Amino acid sequence: MTPTAPAPQSPRRRWRDIALLGGLFALVIAGLAGLAAATGWEETLHQVSRLHLWQGAALLGLSLVNYLFRGARWHLFARRMGLPTGFWQDIRHFLGGFAMSVTPGRVGELIRMRWLRRETGWAVERTAPLVLMDRASDLAAMAVILGLGLTLGTGGIAYATPVVVLALAAAFVATRPRLLSGMAEAVYRLTGRFPRLMARVRRAARSLGVFSDPKTAILALILGLTGWLAEGLAFHFLLMWMGADIGFWMAVAIFTFSTLAGGLTGAPGGVGGAEAAMVALLSLQGVPLEVSIPATAIIRLTTLWFAIGIGLLVFPLAERASNRAVGAG
Repeated sequence: MTPTAPAPQSPRRRWRDIALLGGLFALVIAGLAGLAAATGWEETLHQVSRLHLWQGAALLGLSLVNYLFRGARWHLFARRMGLPTGFWQDIRHFLGGFAMSVTPGRVGELIRMRWLRRETGWAVERTAPLVLMDRASDLAAMAVILGLGLTLGTGGIAYATPVVVLALAAAFVATRPRLLSGMAEAVYRLTGRFPRLMARVRRAARSLGVFSDPKTAILALILGLTGWLAEGLAFHFLLMWMGADIGFWMAVAIFTFSTLAGGLTGAPGGVGGAEAAMVALLSLQGVPLEVSIPATAIIRLTTLWFAIGIGLLVFPLAERASNRAVGAG
């Protein structure tokens, strides 16, 4: 079966996405800069100047650990589905999808399915469970980490328990074929809308059974936990280096809660919501604004925006590879 190449992205659409990316970045920087100005630029700049290049490299390295472990999990799911893709091919797809992380609801990351369709001939309906399991596994891993942070950290985080429950519930539904299919059918019966989408969800749900064996689930959870804990560790190190050691598990809990809370706002990449939650929670732990603001800006730069940067570098490579596959077909 020869995959059909989708219509190329129009220049207008491309420039719109670039403008969205730049606008979001500018808004976040403007908001954090406004807070920094209100608390005094001198102290904020002093905190930033305390960091060395090797420390910045360490933060980026820990983020890279996250991406590679989660990429390995993507490969695990791809092999479990029977996709004829290699390890580095799957890593290319996973990292390239980060270029679209700030699209609303991260729907732009579905570009990975387009690349798979071009390179393997598998229809979107067949590869959709891969994206669904990736998202569900992230939710499950982050919910477990947040739960550990709340249990082992000093002090609580308001509204964290409902976020843990919601994340685990979403992960549970997304990995239960009958439940997900039944919910899609119920939505269609109640609304009478989106018949094609609901049909695709039901077809995708039937394919989730291949991920249900304990070995795959446990290995996927371990890979996800390792990846996200690496970024939580980076946040802990950053706070220590800036003289605001609030403890490992509390730092991990704040980072994880803010990431989940930002995602729940529906904003692209959780931009705005995650930063606001992080600054607020650090302040509740007694961290002054002249530390919490630059710490938030730096950790988001070395996690979310670093991932987008990697995605922008890998994206054209993935596009060329998929186009060559279409030509060869």
